[in-house]
Amino acid sequence: MTAAAATAPAPAPELHQPKRALIAVVEVVLVVLLAFAAHWCWQRGIQRFSYPVEGRPPLVSTRYHGNWIGGSIALATVAGILVLDAIRQTLLAVRTRDRRPPEDVAQTTDELV
Repeated sequence: MTAAAATAPAPAPELHQPKRALIAVVEVVLVVLLAFAAHWCWQRGIQRFSYPVEGRPPLVSTRYHGNWIGGSIALATVAGILVLDAIRQTLLAVRTRDRRPPEDVAQTTDELV
């Protein structure tokens, strides 16, 4: 290893990357698909039964299947996390940094105060 390679500073990661907008769009599409899947799982998790009784209204019973309800909640949770990440990706894709050096920004801030 040479001394020049050891002292070279690592490039700073760039936050403003327009390709993040594409990632946000893909995440929004996934959120829509996950929402449909969560609704489908929820509907499969609830079963209603009706038992006829002479001279009275029918007895209605509801059965809940925990595996389908739990799957629905898990899908909705993942969709919620993807919504938050899509917002983050969009902000990082759109947000731009000030082109002036930091000392100019500090002087401008001092002038405003």
